[in-house]
Amino acid sequence: MLYELRIYHVIPGRMQSILDRFRDGTITIFAKHHMKVTEFWVEADESTNRLYYVLEHRDLAAREQNFKAFQEDPEWLELKERTEQNGPLHEKIDVVYLKKADFFPDGVRN
Repeated sequence: MLYELRIYHVIPGRMQSILDRFRDGTITIFAKHHMKVTEFWVEADESTNRLYYVLEHRDLAAREQNFKAFQEDPEWLELKERTEQNGPLHEKIDVVYLKKADFFPDGVRN
């Protein structure tokens, strides 16, 4: 399993708009393209304007195939255009690919 941590540097004042877009459309479109969101976070210090989430992929090849299909999806393109009528929602996105450490079993919590 490959995990993709995505860090959005959100335009000040646009956090609620990007959260609404994920809630009301993006997550459903991700699912259509076999991209599972495992978690979302916003920083406790809201002035940072950063949004974090993790996607699960079978492997890097599946990630590339599924993300390409997502980016070309007419439903996504329409949603993006509609929600960015007043400008972009984020300045940049950082991406980190992760895999689980072998010593840490699933479901273990302290």
